[in-house]
Amino acid sequence: MPPTNASFLAPSTLTTLVFAALLLAGLALRLWLVSRQVRHVARHRGVVPAAFTHRIPLAAHQKAADYTIAKARFGLLEMALTTAVVLGWTLLGGLDALNQALLDWLGGGMVQQLALLACFALIGGSIDLPVALYQTFVIEQRFGFNQMTLRLWLADLFKSTLLGAVIGLPMAALVLWLMGTAGPLWWLWAWGTWMGFNLLLMVVFPLFIAPLFNKFQPLQDESLKARVTALMQRCGFAAKGLFVMDGSRRSAHANAYFTGFGAAKRVVFYDTLLKQLSPGEVEAVLAHELGHFKHKHITRRLIGMFAISLTGFALLGWLSARAWFYTGLGVQPNLMLPGLPGGAPNDALALLLFLLAAPVFTVFVTPLLAQISRRHEFQADAYAATQSSGADLASALLKLYEDNASTLTPDPVYARFYYSHPPATERLARLPAALQP
Repeated sequence: MPPTNASFLAPSTLTTLVFAALLLAGLALRLWLVSRQVRHVARHRGVVPAAFTHRIPLAAHQKAADYTIAKARFGLLEMALTTAVVLGWTLLGGLDALNQALLDWLGGGMVQQLALLACFALIGGSIDLPVALYQTFVIEQRFGFNQMTLRLWLADLFKSTLLGAVIGLPMAALVLWLMGTAGPLWWLWAWGTWMGFNLLLMVVFPLFIAPLFNKFQPLQDESLKARVTALMQRCGFAAKGLFVMDGSRRSAHANAYFTGFGAAKRVVFYDTLLKQLSPGEVEAVLAHELGHFKHKHITRRLIGMFAISLTGFALLGWLSARAWFYTGLGVQPNLMLPGLPGGAPNDALALLLFLLAAPVFTVFVTPLLAQISRRHEFQADAYAATQSSGADLASALLKLYEDNASTLTPDPVYARFYYSHPPATERLARLPAALQP
């Protein structure tokens, strides 16, 4: 059998070609999908779908279309920027230059590696700042959703950066230490540490971290509290408390969620949700969330996260020992340094390259994950309809679609690729009460 052209290429060259091809292919695919979404939503902007004419005013439908189009068009620029940044860090030599500069300044060792991770995060965050500012103070502001002041936005940025350093740097140091000392199976130890950290964070977050950003008050409405408590008892669910979060301090969007793990689980309602929905509708929304627990969606997602992260760590363990992984992505592996018999470690480089490269490959599995999520949403809706009023659930969903300016007419291909929740027409079609005048 004659050799293929690929067999004549060095592994690093082949890595470069495959990475560049997939990076550009992913960008082209996403640009095509967003362009379809913009055209489809604009085409149907002028008429409310027949099934919703009795509930959704034309003005609200047009606002949702304009909001969707504005976000999508800005998303086109954001995608191009993200692709340029990934290309700049990798094949254009940005990460290599940063690594070499820190090696010259600090030499090899743990301090240099942590500095590399910190500088990478700070530079990446600085590049993302204009994007976040525009999304919040231009797009969200234009459509009446933003409630944040610049002062609050900066305070959030400071707190999140400080938390990232206080929590992230010690965790990174532990993973880097395991990479350097735990032998060929370091990735297994690192995975176990990472999973333990995530489980601990699920307990710690609602108790200590979330209150740094929002105020959580016990639910004061006694009739609603009794209604919600009775629902949870019917569903066999226990929680540490029912809380109201001051979501209106930052956004007009509404939501409700469960947080915590094990005995630390709690129910959180946005204050905006309680203002927009009736008690029966709030109960129906909560019943939907309980449906996820009833069908073990949360457990399955945790198991999926465990499996995916284990695969990722194992793959990183294999790639980090291969020189072509570095050179093929535009980085020269660290060389022997004077005074360092073992040379400067490549562990932080490997972590960053893997984090940069992984999304380039995983974008193509997005539709599969979205499909699984949509199936879970249908199951949770069906469960909620058995534990509460299906009419209330349908009414609540319609209000949330309208108040959050979610378009009723997304492009079908775009929705199949990205939507983690079913489009309104599909979701409410399974709740006939939603379509009755």
